[in-house]
Amino acid sequence: MSQALAQIQPAQRAVRIAAPARALSRRQKAAVIVKLLVSEGSPIPISALPEDMQADLTEEMGQLRLVDRDTLQAVVAEFLAELDGVGLAFPGGMEGALKAMDGHISSEAAHRLRRAGAGPADPWERLNALPPDKLLPVLEDEAPEVAAVVLSKLPVARAAELLGKLPGQRARRVAFAVSQTGDVDPATVRRIGQTLAHQLEAEPPRAFAAAPGERVGAILNIARSQTRDDVLAGLEAEDAVFSAEVRRSIFTFAHLPERVLPADVPKIVRLVDQPILVTALAGDPVVAAFLLSHLSQRLAQTLQDEITDRPPPREAEAEEAMTAIIESIRRLEAAGGITLSQPPEG
Repeated sequence: MSQALAQIQPAQRAVRIAAPARALSRRQKAAVIVKLLVSEGSPIPISALPEDMQADLTEEMGQLRLVDRDTLQAVVAEFLAELDGVGLAFPGGMEGALKAMDGHISSEAAHRLRRAGAGPADPWERLNALPPDKLLPVLEDEAPEVAAVVLSKLPVARAAELLGKLPGQRARRVAFAVSQTGDVDPATVRRIGQTLAHQLEAEPPRAFAAAPGERVGAILNIARSQTRDDVLAGLEAEDAVFSAEVRRSIFTFAHLPERVLPADVPKIVRLVDQPILVTALAGDPVVAAFLLSHLSQRLAQTLQDEITDRPPPREAEAEEAMTAIIESIRRLEAAGGITLSQPPEG
């Protein structure tokens, strides 16, 4: 920005105003700088300023008329001098400070600051930053008119994603309600945003990101089969609903045929050393048949020969090899390398 200002030539068109540079207020000088940068085609993120500052700046630009060349040069020189004197710039606003401190303060402290009223001046920025599963209940439970305002304030792609998750009849009602929002005033839209942001951010942070069923399932994934079977039997007797959640979260070696896409099989056999793979396949003929059937004939025959030539693995040895493969598959899935099919319900 300072470079663009410094390159302005005195011969640029200007007209005269009776007041010298010292008679202009700081807001007027800011309006002069902004007008000059805009006329030079320099990008300035005015929209990042608080709305009241944007309004004040625009109002000042509307009141100014003509600025003479000497006044313009004096304002630019003063502005450049102030820029040169800046030693350190802070992000401005609590949300900017929270972003700068991300990873350096605890999530509890950040949450407490946001609940105390921190955050960007525009509540819709905070709402847009929330994950879809937090916004979807708003569209489902609030009045269609409120849901319509929410859709209208979100980016188009995000609004389309959320609308697609609504049941057909609800989606149609909300879409129709958008047609009724033409006369809604900005103050009302802002109040709706503030209310929703306060409600959604008022929930305390969770100590665990995953649901209880997912956490138990992850533990049982790498537990010994006997332990897994005993725990699942006990859960079934105590709480059938929770037991079903846990079972849906479990992904073991035996689930490969129903969860792995055939096209991903070659990626999976490359995840671990071949002796570990052969040991796991020797311990489960059903999974072995599935994996070998989706490999090249040459590689499948090589693995089959090694399985046939080696003695049957001990149960603990086979489970250790299977666990190593499952852990590698989970890492590959998390990295986006493969996509596992969803487990069947029930």
